Amino acid sequence: MFGLEELRVPIVQAPLAGGPSTPALAAAVTKAGGLGFIAGGYKTPEALGADLDTVASLIGDAPFGVNLFAPPGHGADEDRVADYTARIEPTASAAGVELGTPRWDDDRYADKLDVVCARRVPIVSFTFGCPTADVVERVHAAGGVVWVTVISPEDAEAAAAVGADGLAVQGFEAGGHRGSFDDAHPADLGLLTLLQLVAARVDLPMVAAGGIATGKAIAAVLAAGASAAAVGTAFMLCPEAGTAAVHRAALQRPAGLTMLTRAFTGRRARGIRNDFISRYEGEAISAYPQIHHVTAPLRANARETGHPEYLHLWAGQGYPLAVAEPAADVVARLDAEAREALQTAAKRYI
Repeated sequence: MFGLEELRVPIVQAPLAGGPSTPALAAAVTKAGGLGFIAGGYKTPEALGADLDTVASLIGDAPFGVNLFAPPGHGADEDRVADYTARIEPTASAAGVELGTPRWDDDRYADKLDVVCARRVPIVSFTFGCPTADVVERVHAAGGVVWVTVISPEDAEAAAAVGADGLAVQGFEAGGHRGSFDDAHPADLGLLTLLQLVAARVDLPMVAAGGIATGKAIAAVLAAGASAAAVGTAFMLCPEAGTAAVHRAALQRPAGLTMLTRAFTGRRARGIRNDFISRYEGEAISAYPQIHHVTAPLRANARETGHPEYLHLWAGQGYPLAVAEPAADVVARLDAEAREALQTAAKRYI
């Protein structure tokens, strides 16, 4: 089974669901010595299988991972969902878009688990919840290791209890959706604090995630006890990434503010503040994936028409530090920066 000590470079490409994740990006990161990931979220099982086959054809026996959404809670009641939908309808109407129908689903979790196990993916990570012990055992039986995304020491203990092999420790700074087991009761802990708290409670390898965009940040989380650093937003400008043009442009604008919001999907996620967030965050409710399905047509239209004010511009707090360069160059640059930072820090204690 895969162990993080096998990595030549302790850099993990965060899964980046919703478009930026591609087989080309995952393969480039793995070939550069890091660990590439495919995001299983929002894909059909068939599309996920095709992506996994493509990655395998590009990297051979080298390791890579896949991320799955654990089934979410059922969120708000129908009346609250209907009320929020009515509140945002004028914005959709002005854009010439009909909102989607709210519904709960589990992103075809069982079917995707079948795909991943059949292909014996080396690393399977879970977010939005904790897999059950029998799911962990099934991944182990298929030769894989299990990582669970955690945002609190309590989440980490739950993951350890079901037999997880590692933890993706997600700090408050991270872009995109929070990995909360319960969106209604999130923990808002900075990454360095969270690493220390988790390490004090659970003895599992940690992959640090959240706002990491430089080698100095990688050095910091390694010194704090992480075995590797997960980098997400810093890969979104790479040519191998599937990041939409409007999203790329937003990431390269003069630095703006990011904030956590439920406005787009009904689940807390960090993105660049825009008109939709400013207008509706105060009224947004915890109701994922119902609200995700409601706003999906509006967001798709914004992506296609290049309208940044109605699109979820997911980004970590360190997004202004992202550079538009090939993924292999990102890995090499961050690796060199981290080594230099660690050497510089070590000299202070000699």
